[in-house]
Amino acid sequence: MAHLTTGTWNLDSSHSEIGMTVRHAGISKVRAIFEEADSTLVVSEGDVATLDARVKAVSFNSKNPDRDGHVRGEDFLDSENHPELSFVANSISATGEEFEISGDLSIRGVTKPVTFEVEFGGQAVDPFGMTRAGFSASTVISRKEFGLTWNAALEAGGVLVGDKVSIDLEAAFVLAQ
Repeated sequence: MAHLTTGTWNLDSSHSEIGMTVRHAGISKVRAIFEEADSTLVVSEGDVATLDARVKAVSFNSKNPDRDGHVRGEDFLDSENHPELSFVANSISATGEEFEISGDLSIRGVTKPVTFEVEFGGQAVDPFGMTRAGFSASTVISRKEFGLTWNAALEAGGVLVGDKVSIDLEAAFVLAQ
């Protein structure tokens, strides 16, 4: 898989970002990140790979405490009853340095297939002897397909929260010793 060393790779959360963007009031976009995530990428002989990722719903941060509480609550993520969002890959196909990862994304107890477009940033050994790899990935989902249907009508027409959510990842992985 994209010239990656065989073995188990763990997400380096301090050098990674799980972000999302959604249209707000039909005129602007709101960006947020999830601050707590864990992921394991296992690369086997013949470039066969598995990927499992988990994100803590309560770690949603849009830099607005009122909005964050609302998104973490029952109207959206319902983090009390659904503490994690998860992604499990079932297909990884490469074309040079770019590839697609398809799998099952679970949000709020609803699982749907999604495909991430991925760019491989490379693999290197850092000054501390750790082997690292970097990836950028993105996809767009319909939040309604995951049961995230809360909204409010706008006086001028339209709705407060758009349906399409862009998920953008900057992921650094470290090869387990």
